[in-house]
Amino acid sequence: QVQLVESGGGLVQAGGSLRLSCAASRSIFSISVLRWYRQAPGKQRELVATITSPDNTNYADSVKGRFTISRDNAKNTVYLQMNSLKPEDTAVYYCNANNRLGVFWGQGTQVTVSS
Repeated sequence: QVQLVESGGGLVQAGGSLRLSCAASRSIFSISVLRWYRQAPGKQRELVATITSPDNTNYADSVKGRFTISRDNAKNTVYLQMNSLKPEDTAVYYCNANNRLGVFWGQGTQVTVSS
């Protein structure tokens, strides 16, 4: 089965940057729509960013201009570069891959932004 593993989360001060990575155990990203979601305590999970195989991207209004999603199909890895971080960005971040084989989720990585 496909396993997705996120990494790169941590504690950062407001205004700082982090880059999240999500690696797949199988070569599926070339055929997948890839997304990053996040969920803060007591809040619903929200879609943060999407990237398709042709590298078309889409972002939530709350992160537009600050976050960048990218992919490396050869490495089966999707990234989320997060700049100008705000305390409101604090959440568990999850990667998601969607293709004809199914929908796959990572276990999540914690991002905490201090003020």
